[in-house]
Amino acid sequence: MNDLNKDLKFSIFPNENFVDLSLYQFGWEKNDPSHSYGPAARNHYLFHYVLSGTGQLMANDSMGTTQTYHIKSGQGFMIFPGQINTYIADQYLPWEYAWIEFDGLRVKESISITGLSPDAPVYHAKSKNLREKMMLEMLYLAEHGDAPPFHLIGHLYLFFDAMLRSIAPEQAQNGKRLQDYYIREALTYIEQNFQNDISVDDMAKVCGLNRSYFGKIFKRATGRTPQQFLLTYRMIKATELLKLTKLSIGDISNAVGYANQLHFSRAFKNLYGKAPREWRNENQV
Repeated sequence: MNDLNKDLKFSIFPNENFVDLSLYQFGWEKNDPSHSYGPAARNHYLFHYVLSGTGQLMANDSMGTTQTYHIKSGQGFMIFPGQINTYIADQYLPWEYAWIEFDGLRVKESISITGLSPDAPVYHAKSKNLREKMMLEMLYLAEHGDAPPFHLIGHLYLFFDAMLRSIAPEQAQNGKRLQDYYIREALTYIEQNFQNDISVDDMAKVCGLNRSYFGKIFKRATGRTPQQFLLTYRMIKATELLKLTKLSIGDISNAVGYANQLHFSRAFKNLYGKAPREWRNENQV
């Protein structure tokens, strides 16, 4: 934890081996009057919850037009990956907030049911109890930045659950239930079989859907085609093996579903910009 002063607590999460939901940085800050951050863009989702005071968020919508939002205590705001934004504390009643930066292969699917988007980034809770649970989890993380990774990830899940349930309309949750079931089935199948020679047809068959419809709902839920998701999942698993084991590149290639080491190395370099051996030399524990 970087406890820079009495008005700021800030931590960077040290572990990248969590795929579905991962933590990047988190903290708490009591701003000075008119304190601002930005303009900037993030690579991941960044959520702020305002504990007291007020301020402004200026963020690009889906058309690239800058919109201004006035946000006060009890509300929050989500910054989406790649979204250019600036936020400024009020001159007379500056805000105090907690924040969490997170991402993962299942985050887009989950946030899609809340109504939060680059066009509607302001958090308005529908449940006071769940909002308070979410706030307590954020403050807990801010106070325990030195805790072990699994402990922090556990509280990240509790935060994420409370945040989603505090805002998602019940009707939206019910309406997506069947499609969510199909996506969960497909993701479970990928997690259990990524090391095998599986195809999009196999995923669709597991769900009992035709390939075309399956591909549409999968991309809508995850932001990736099934092929892209499988590739990303395999490469993330490959980075774990490269970092944490002494397995040969050939063995890692086989372990993540590539019988041909050359094809594996080419796919890895396309995604990470470096060959597997070079990446290992720079990142191995």
